[in-house]
Amino acid sequence: MLVELSIRNLAVIEHVQLTFANGFHVLTGETGAGKSIIIDALSLVAGSRGSSDLVRYGCEKAEIEAMFQLEDKHPVWEAMEQLGIDADRDEPIVIRREINSQGKSSSRINGQLVNLTMLREAGEWLVNIHGQHEHQSLLKVEQHIEWLDLFGGEHLNQALADYREVFERYDETLKERNRLLENSQQTLRMIDLYRFQADEIAAAELKIDEEELLTEEKRKLANAEKLFEAVSKAYESLFGNGMGLDLIGKAMNRMEEAAKYDRRLQPMLEQIQSAFYQLEDAAFQLRDRQDEVEFNPERLEQIERRLDTVSSLKRKYGSTIKDILEHFAHIQKELDLTEHKDERLKHLEDALQRDFRILIDRASTLSALRKEAAENLSLQIERELCDLQMERTRFQAHIERREISGGWEVDGVSVKFTEHGWDHVEFLISANPGEPLRPLHKIASGGELSRIMLAMKTIFAGLDQIPVLIFDEVDTGVSGRAAQAIAEKLSNLSGSCQVFSITHLPQVACMADAHYLIQKKTDGERTYTRVKNLDRQERVRELARMLGGVEITETTLEHAKEMLEMANQKKSD
Repeated sequence: MLVELSIRNLAVIEHVQLTFANGFHVLTGETGAGKSIIIDALSLVAGSRGSSDLVRYGCEKAEIEAMFQLEDKHPVWEAMEQLGIDADRDEPIVIRREINSQGKSSSRINGQLVNLTMLREAGEWLVNIHGQHEHQSLLKVEQHIEWLDLFGGEHLNQALADYREVFERYDETLKERNRLLENSQQTLRMIDLYRFQADEIAAAELKIDEEELLTEEKRKLANAEKLFEAVSKAYESLFGNGMGLDLIGKAMNRMEEAAKYDRRLQPMLEQIQSAFYQLEDAAFQLRDRQDEVEFNPERLEQIERRLDTVSSLKRKYGSTIKDILEHFAHIQKELDLTEHKDERLKHLEDALQRDFRILIDRASTLSALRKEAAENLSLQIERELCDLQMERTRFQAHIERREISGGWEVDGVSVKFTEHGWDHVEFLISANPGEPLRPLHKIASGGELSRIMLAMKTIFAGLDQIPVLIFDEVDTGVSGRAAQAIAEKLSNLSGSCQVFSITHLPQVACMADAHYLIQKKTDGERTYTRVKNLDRQERVRELARMLGGVEITETTLEHAKEMLEMANQKKSD
């Protein structure tokens, strides 16, 4: 659940620090008081895009920080691991978002810097916001099949996994078959060129590191005289008469004599001795190297011819020997495929036919399970809608086989297989008796749409495991019994997740476990938004305001007290 929320310099909010518990929370206040800013803050935490307009005027940056406490089996932990975010499952998740006055933002999860995509991938497991005109995933037709599969449970999802295993294999085989048919035609035109290139590269017998080794050997052979002269002179400098080691040896002998009389000279003597023996060893190595210097014009010419061969191949087939060998491997593969094309094609065609029969069988099984799940889902949603004063509403998770020209032939019909099977799923609704079922996204009434969304959220809340649900004026367009029904549904929903609702209806506000009042204040120069967690007496006054408008009377106060008492009684039943 969301445990704590801190907001600084966001729009008209200077600083707000809020703590939350489980249950149903409502946010109320006058129109324009800034209720939506709280939702904006949570939306930013969940990964929505920010802008400089959100930063409070005159401030350098806006800061939002949210802390979530979740059980160790929640899917968000696995999502964070896949994103490379370190997290201790025994500790809370802390998300921090900053937006500066230039519109640039930074995000951190448990102190680790993340980009907006990473934040969004983690945030979608934490917060789900539904507004009156924000359709989100349940109103996206392409996601209806995913929601139905989620509702279908483990048995359906295992069938989907079994289907996808075959579908992916079939799809890869099909792609390989098509590539082979395409490439074989092209390779037939290129076969003579490929054979020439393969023979030329093979004849060269290239080795990955030989160019570097040959270049180094060439450098030594080409400069043999200079090398011999330099080594010889260095040796003579060390062992020549009256030079180098001779002088150091004399100095060492004199120091040995002097050290007999002054022990403080012993360290300097040892340094000279060490230098003498090291130089002596170096001189012996120079003498040996002098004897090893090779004068071999024939070998030098051989190396130059070999390097010319390598350079010629590099101009044709790649900038390095590695590139040349990779090109060689590619054309060999193409030649091999061409020479064994018919054999490989037959193998692929056999695999396609075998997997196609399995694909049909598993798609059929998956479709049957979906139809069963669709019936159960339709019944459950209709029951939820009945609770929300929409007794005559009909709902259907409609399933039909995707048909497409040029697709796969199944039972004489050309169908389209996708990673989801051959089914197309769309939620349909009829809000009034006698009206046909229509796509959910075409429902015109805001009040009906709000209740349908709430019904769906109630069913799916326990399935998608999102811990925080936020409803931004989901009760717009309803009143009376429908408003009371929504209030009770939101309260019941908070038993499986933490629920927040911005509302203007006292029927909804009185059912909350926690009530926050959003107020806009002006000190003569600046405007501030305050958020206050109301106690019982303050709740009564706020409910009275919602009931009676600006003027609060004894009658509205009594009515507000009665509403709270009835709400508490209903929640305890």
